[in-house]
Amino acid sequence: MSDDTTYTPPKVWTWDAESGGRFANINRPIAGATHDKDLPVGKHPLQLYSLATPNGVKVTVMLEELLALGHEGAEYDAWLVNIGEGEQFGSGFVGANPNSKIPAMMDHSGDTPVRVFESGSILVHLAEKFDAFLPKDGAARTEVMNWLFWQMGSAPYLGGGFGHFYAYAPEKWQYPIDRFAMETKRQLDVLDRQLAETTFIAGPDYTIADMAIWAWYGQLVLGRLYDAAEFLDVTSYENVLRWAKDIDARPAVSRGRMVNRAFGELHTQLRERHDAGDFETKTQDKLEPAEE
Repeated sequence: MSDDTTYTPPKVWTWDAESGGRFANINRPIAGATHDKDLPVGKHPLQLYSLATPNGVKVTVMLEELLALGHEGAEYDAWLVNIGEGEQFGSGFVGANPNSKIPAMMDHSGDTPVRVFESGSILVHLAEKFDAFLPKDGAARTEVMNWLFWQMGSAPYLGGGFGHFYAYAPEKWQYPIDRFAMETKRQLDVLDRQLAETTFIAGPDYTIADMAIWAWYGQLVLGRLYDAAEFLDVTSYENVLRWAKDIDARPAVSRGRMVNRAFGELHTQLRERHDAGDFETKTQDKLEPAEE
């Protein structure tokens, strides 16, 4: 498709070809399982099925922060779901999340297992379960929820919009890149103005709103998403950068970023996590020989 080609949509769209781009092999216009595969279940009540994309990182950061606070019940097994290979379409995963998106969690702590899907829902579930990182009531709780849902509604423009057309689409097209770059920068300005007035997103305290927004926008301004930091002039958002660096320095955040990571330097990859000691003994650099 060239820049001077105008697409005329048909009266009825049909799926007759791959859409192109990095994820074309797994994109399809129907839901449901493509194959039978049960989910593995480990020794802990909380079973996470995920990948270290921004949405996955939100939850592993939350779990590691809970453990850092001493909540032993937050111990968890984290199983890698390779979305590039279509593992999210296995029957077990679809049972945990009918939308076939990571992350998904099964909470086995009660008499009946509870499925929890959508990263925001998982964050709220864990916050309420352990009474942490979310005020119980009142204006403070509402403000956290405001920003949590801001992230849920805004990040698709960053990821599925800007990220797709800037980094993953089969060709570079100016119109969608300009459109979504403009929206991404507007969102960064929203955050920058808020963080000029507050230490954390929703006020003086670190909450699930910070975890959710940092996974996307914090990592963006730290240069970890789409190789787009210079293009978006992220250094101009000084308050966002200050906040992003402060959160990045938290030990639990460093650990959370490693869980279910199957890319990057080998010492940063803990593809499965079943025990706190795995960070020292089961990163990928220790499980496979370094390339010479």
